[in-house]
Amino acid sequence: MKVPSLLLTIFSAQVFAGSLAVGDQAPDFTLQASDGNTYTLSDYRGKQAVVIAWFPKAYTSGCTVECKSLAENGHLIREYDVSYFMASVDPLEDSIGFAKETKADFPLLSDPTKGIARAYGVLQMETFAKRQTFYIGVDGNILKIDTQVKPATSAQDMA
Repeated sequence: MKVPSLLLTIFSAQVFAGSLAVGDQAPDFTLQASDGNTYTLSDYRGKQAVVIAWFPKAYTSGCTVECKSLAENGHLIREYDVSYFMASVDPLEDSIGFAKETKADFPLLSDPTKGIARAYGVLQMETFAKRQTFYIGVDGNILKIDTQVKPATSAQDMA
């Protein structure tokens, strides 16, 4: 019996998603961001912890609430020695516009090829990222994976 390639892709992504866990080395990435810069996770290794809040889609209600929460309450996160980002599979242009609209004072990473979302196990149905937050230690290892993100209190939950 031949399995359609789309089903194989979805199954592979789901199997890989289950394999990323606390203590694992976080998958490295280099992604463009809403602030015009390009960020590489390995640049932070040995220097600073990183938080990556994956979100499904710019300009949607829950994602707007989450981004505004992080923008309005970012001072709670900045009390710690951490760099934080939101990330999606949206095109860079959408990330730039969404950051402006929500007054985000932190970078929104854009992964339009979906490769990094797939590596983190957050790609859902090959179309959007699941809302999950990854806490990555100075050593590059995953400290925590929050799969129960509440958009309205995401900043407070990170702090």
